[in-house]
Amino acid sequence: MKAAVLRKLGQPLDIVDGIALPVLKPGQVLVKIFYSGVCHSQLMEASGARGPDRFLPHLLGHEATGEVVDLGPGVTKVRVGDRVVLGWIRGDGLDAGGAQYRCGDEIINAGGVTTFSEFTVASENRVVPLPAGVPLDIGVLFGCAVPTGAGIVLNTVKPPPGSTVAVIGLGGIGLSALAATNVFQCAQVIAVDTEPSKLELARTLGATLVIDASKEDVVATIRAATGGKGVDFAVEAAGSARTIEMAFDAVRRGGGRCVFASHPPAEHRVCLDPFELISGKRIEGSWGGDSHPDRDVPIYARHYLDGRFPLAQFVRDRYTLDDVNRAMDDLANRRIVRALIEIATPEVRA
Repeated sequence: MKAAVLRKLGQPLDIVDGIALPVLKPGQVLVKIFYSGVCHSQLMEASGARGPDRFLPHLLGHEATGEVVDLGPGVTKVRVGDRVVLGWIRGDGLDAGGAQYRCGDEIINAGGVTTFSEFTVASENRVVPLPAGVPLDIGVLFGCAVPTGAGIVLNTVKPPPGSTVAVIGLGGIGLSALAATNVFQCAQVIAVDTEPSKLELARTLGATLVIDASKEDVVATIRAATGGKGVDFAVEAAGSARTIEMAFDAVRRGGGRCVFASHPPAEHRVCLDPFELISGKRIEGSWGGDSHPDRDVPIYARHYLDGRFPLAQFVRDRYTLDDVNRAMDDLANRRIVRALIEIATPEVRA
């Protein structure tokens, strides 16, 4: 198969052909990849922002759709021919761990799921059947962006009627969180970013106020819009310690809640005023939006099919596997919402 391989931190991925597929171990599923997403986690891995990497060389990618080609011993969750969503959040099924591939004398490592390749060996618990009616390109988002972003709103925050919510950072995760507020009866939904195109997209997803963080004092604007108090809930998805601090400052005292999905570079730290904590503000991180893929992917699919999650707008920017480095560069420089890598053309089924 062909795959994008990370061989050295801070360097472009190598596009390598002729990688041999391994014999499947118990709990492993061989999937032909149709579409893969790219998110900031891959940018951080490739740049070294997560710290030293003892698994080099290795494959990348953690959200995709594809078709099951073969099964290792013990796999019962899916069958050959099933179309599936692959994601990094563990679900039901066997946890088979990572896989190893060979290219000549070189061993190439992989985790429980990787997706920047024509085929992948995934652990059974990283695979979920693609819900009926969901296109394969849209289904990619159910591997990471939607469970993480929408999951924070649907599973963690669950805003009561009349709540005020701010979403800071409008990548795939932030926009998914914003879309999920449509399920609730929020009084105000405030979207924050520095890109005008993303702020305009936020308006179409239901934002009642948008704030350009490059031009406005975000916290002051949020407080002015909420009678001086701050919002009930802030969802942070911009990926920096500074924006986590901003989101915490933007919630009200006496019960305001900040939930952050991002993971800043390994050496960065968040600085908070402890008085704000004893004044009743709360802050917490979210691991994948508290999502359980087998339970929640059908729910997210229903919201998409009902029109509450207009996800097609998230995957307008498309690349080939050979162009994966350009996709990552465009994402790093905030030119796009989410990069979609088109790896193979699926056969049309009746």
